[in-house]
Amino acid sequence: MSFTSPGSAPASINPGTGSGPGPGPGTAPAPASVSRVDLHPGTPPVLRVPAPAPADVPAWAADHRAVLDSLVTEHGAVLVRGLGLSDTGQVSAVFGQLAPALMTDTEGFAPRQAHAPGVYSSSAWPANQPMCMHHELSYVHSPPGLLLLACLTAPTAGGATALADAAAVLDALPPELVQRLEKEGWLLTRTYNDDIGASWTEAFGTEERAVVEEHCRANAIEFAWQSDGSLRTRQRRPAVVRHPDSGRRCWFNQIAFLNEWTLAPEVREYLVDVYGADALPFNTRYGDGDPIGEDVVELINTVYAEHTVREPWQSGDLMLIDNVRTAHSREAFEPPREILLAMAAPRPPASFPPAPADPTTASERSTR
Repeated sequence: MSFTSPGSAPASINPGTGSGPGPGPGTAPAPASVSRVDLHPGTPPVLRVPAPAPADVPAWAADHRAVLDSLVTEHGAVLVRGLGLSDTGQVSAVFGQLAPALMTDTEGFAPRQAHAPGVYSSSAWPANQPMCMHHELSYVHSPPGLLLLACLTAPTAGGATALADAAAVLDALPPELVQRLEKEGWLLTRTYNDDIGASWTEAFGTEERAVVEEHCRANAIEFAWQSDGSLRTRQRRPAVVRHPDSGRRCWFNQIAFLNEWTLAPEVREYLVDVYGADALPFNTRYGDGDPIGEDVVELINTVYAEHTVREPWQSGDLMLIDNVRTAHSREAFEPPREILLAMAAPRPPASFPPAPADPTTASERSTR
């Protein structure tokens, strides 16, 4: 799968035949109200559509769901331009037509505002700090397979949701690194507090410790309450998965994104000074517990950068992303920027051994 190819040109979808980069044999034909898909090097596919009346946008989404599904299957993501999405209610209705069963955001690394059931703001993260490439909630037991994003207010500058082909990234990484992580998986450690990132009450959507503990046990998460009331967790997850449809191996994780070495140096130094090197709000390790070096994190982010495509947001845009096949990032921006997000199509839980034993766990559990 590739987002673009050198020399590619805008392609028209032929209504009634399913030709072009959209639906293939056996899929629904493209309606006449879909005009074209633009394919250019360095950008994701952009589907340009005639603007429907605002009240008709949810109906448009319902009528074109099969077309959009086919484009995401073909390309890994698609940006729809021309719908003129303008308010939260309209976006919620569109998301509901495209993915009727939206997921609840649980275990988020940063707070989100809920606008409607399953519809959230983008993560609260400083505008001047980019969020590097990752797969949304790749560390949860049953991660989303589909992301839906809508831009109500485009940023003044920057702020693109850039994309990268997960299979191509995997192929470009050193084989010895891939082999180790494919064998061991990766380990995410978190220390929830009220200062940095999401608190445990925000991440788990409850103030009841028993509910958090039940969730952790059901989702292969090791947990320990600290004497100050904070929560520390560890979870081991696969770093490479097979796409549920194509069967192709994909680099699927947040190893670099949630690692201490991806943080700005001054931010990392502050967090280490305040919380200590072993109690950072989040960090990643090899599956056997060994630390991941700065050089490895830099290598992963460099490979992502070499496979990145981007298209600046315009107010009213809609984007669909295959969360397994396609990584995404959020570039630094000049406010304002209002993006709404929904997640759908949860993957079956991955079968993977639990994290190696943490020698501090027993003593820490006694503080509960």
